[in-house]
Amino acid sequence: MKTILTIFKKELIDSIRDRRTLIAMIVVPLVLFPVLISISSNMLISQARKAREKKLNIGLLTNGNAEEFRQDLFQRDDVRVFENLTVETGKSLVRSDSLDAFLTFDPEFDLKVGQLEPGNITVYHKSTESSAIEKRRVTRLIENFEEELREKRFETLQLDVSIIEAIEVEEHNLASTKEKLAEEIGGLLPYLIIIFCFMGSMYPAIDLAAGEKERGTLETLLTSPAGRLEILLGKFGVVVLIGLLTAAISIVGMYIGIRQSREIPPELLHAILNMLEWQSIVLLLSLLLPLTVFFAAGLLSLSVFAKSFKEAQSIINPLMVVIIVPAFVGLMPGIVLNSKTALIPILNVSLATKAIIAESITPGILIEVYVSLIALAVLSLLVCKWVFGREGTIFRGT
Repeated sequence: MKTILTIFKKELIDSIRDRRTLIAMIVVPLVLFPVLISISSNMLISQARKAREKKLNIGLLTNGNAEEFRQDLFQRDDVRVFENLTVETGKSLVRSDSLDAFLTFDPEFDLKVGQLEPGNITVYHKSTESSAIEKRRVTRLIENFEEELREKRFETLQLDVSIIEAIEVEEHNLASTKEKLAEEIGGLLPYLIIIFCFMGSMYPAIDLAAGEKERGTLETLLTSPAGRLEILLGKFGVVVLIGLLTAAISIVGMYIGIRQSREIPPELLHAILNMLEWQSIVLLLSLLLPLTVFFAAGLLSLSVFAKSFKEAQSIINPLMVVIIVPAFVGLMPGIVLNSKTALIPILNVSLATKAIIAESITPGILIEVYVSLIALAVLSLLVCKWVFGREGTIFRGT
């Protein structure tokens, strides 16, 4: 045990001296998270405010109908109306983003409405994520006009508008704030942390195996009294520690970014900070421990196989896709933690974290996640031990 600790201290000092490891472990998560959160929140809120406050450019072809609706649009300060357009011209202006919407009324609109039939309005718009607010505003204008026509129709018939309301529904969302936040943004937390955990493990794993092979220091270490398993465990412990530290620092960076963001409403900020309670963070890190063991073992195995630092990078970098895909699946709606998804590596951590944040995870499922992760970690460590024990792998390319 003393030999393993000696090797661990030696490798840890060497890793801390490595600039790439420090950047991946500290600089990126601690600086990147606050910057990303600040920029993204400011941009999202700024864009939403602009979309709500901007003047809507609406093309109108009434064909002599709906004069009240037309006059109402001209009297509004938040709408700019364009008339005398053909259908093709209006559609072309919508495609080029010159118009937010182009409304055409059926030539018999007033006649049909007067006969208590539905009048037809065709709305041409360009639906994109950035134009969603403008589309909702245009839809609201039409809905308000429809409500006015409905009220006049009922007045003509001397009927009470309330007779069409056969059912009155009262909705009560019993989901807690944590559950709603976990559903909306809870998947993003493990997604980012898993990626940073992998990145934090990657650079020391490459440097402590392929890097030492390239520098010729691995052979010197193998001639020492330390056994191969002791050397492996010393290096392995450093990779796991740095991976976990990177994950923990990324959480700190996220916390700093959320606290310093001035654009997040106070009630939402309070709910998000409550979501990041220390109990949830401890559980998350306990889930990341066996996952980091799996990352460390796999990365060391591939790094030992490589002839040089550059070759190790070329082998390991594509694995980022393998990590991202299951973590990204955890962001998708409808994907929940159950007895089957609890067995899928990486995805189970992502889903379990969402459930932990929402305080909806059951002990049985959580135990299943731990068992599957620990079994995977043990298996990967045994494979790493076998790879590190092969002479052909250790001295490949030397």
